[in-house]
Amino acid sequence: MIDIKFLRENPDVVKENIRKKFQDEKLVLVDEVIDLDAQVRKAQQEADNIRASRNKISKEIGALMAQGRKEEAEAKKAEVAANAARLAELEEQENELRQKIRKDMMTIPNIIDPSVPIGKDDSENVEITRYGEPVVPDFEIPYHTEIMERFHGIDLDAAGRVAGNGFYYLMGDIARLHSAVIAYARDFMINRGFTYCVPPFMIRSSVVDGVMSFAEMDAMMYKIEGEDLYLIGTSEHSMIGKFIDTIIPEEELPKTLTSYSPCFRKEKGAHGIEERGVYRIHQFEKQEMIVVCKPEDSPIWFDKLWQNTVDLFRSMDIPVRTIECCSGDLADLKVKSYDVEAWSPRQKKYFEVGSCSNLGDAQARRLRIRVNGKDGKYFAHTLNNTVVAPPRMLIAFLENNLQADGSVRIPEVLQPYMGGMTQIR
Repeated sequence: MIDIKFLRENPDVVKENIRKKFQDEKLVLVDEVIDLDAQVRKAQQEADNIRASRNKISKEIGALMAQGRKEEAEAKKAEVAANAARLAELEEQENELRQKIRKDMMTIPNIIDPSVPIGKDDSENVEITRYGEPVVPDFEIPYHTEIMERFHGIDLDAAGRVAGNGFYYLMGDIARLHSAVIAYARDFMINRGFTYCVPPFMIRSSVVDGVMSFAEMDAMMYKIEGEDLYLIGTSEHSMIGKFIDTIIPEEELPKTLTSYSPCFRKEKGAHGIEERGVYRIHQFEKQEMIVVCKPEDSPIWFDKLWQNTVDLFRSMDIPVRTIECCSGDLADLKVKSYDVEAWSPRQKKYFEVGSCSNLGDAQARRLRIRVNGKDGKYFAHTLNNTVVAPPRMLIAFLENNLQADGSVRIPEVLQPYMGGMTQIR
């Protein structure tokens, strides 16, 4: 959510930003907000005048009563009563107008960074850098669930009977590999100076509204029936929510946290749920990283965060590349975003395994996360990035470490987490 003062003073900039995101249907909201804001300011001015008049008349009533001029005092009291009724109307009107403004402001997209490439959708995202040499072996790479099934490592049929499509049972060495990757990612981030955290797996609607757009919420979140609680779609939601309604001393910044959690997603939309795969599923586990920092530091932290994911994957010998999301592929709260994609030898292409986002002060403004600096209070900047999400990570890991004899090589960094195993057979 952008600053209304900025919108009021720079409506053309806000409209041009909307056009760059190919959301022309939202252009009318800018003028609507300006009009509603003018109405609020007018109502507020009238209300302030009434309050000032009320204070003045109250003093006059006291003086008239002291002089025994009761009839004149009663007339003044009637005037105060009429003003009170009008003040109540104005306060209600002002509240309704502010709610409309907030709804519109939460729909208007954040101002994107000038460096973001302009494009309509993910087909126009831009490759930045490749890390590691993509390899296509001279033997066939089966579909990832076929590899898992060879090790009796996944049971989709039982999961389908228990919960439906989009769920799975991981078994044996594959389940152990899943946990090993999470544990290694946790320690990897701790060694980079991040504080480890296990957050709440449910959040209130006030936090949901603060961390994501309405469209994202509808497509992702599961609501707990009868309660003001949602299952988290990713732990960054509850991690950023940790700072709701707080004022952070500037000297305590940055806040750097890495979190483990299960994640729950509807996965509504064009992509849907794979019947026999684990690329898009309703439930998975993830290691996440978030940063709360000073505005001038967020570009530096953005580069550090996506580099962490690249370094993690490269430490396991998995080739990756970074992709910059174009304007039309950016969620409305994001200022700038990179995807990290891993190499798939089977598909002979890269696929997304993580996403790094700088949200500027959008989330902080919605959640009222402020910093107490030497020159006064200001809104913090927030960033998040996937360390690793094992379902997709397992796909990349198994395809890139599968050997010709059907075994799966365990990279050296993971061996301590696999009880010293060097391969899965």
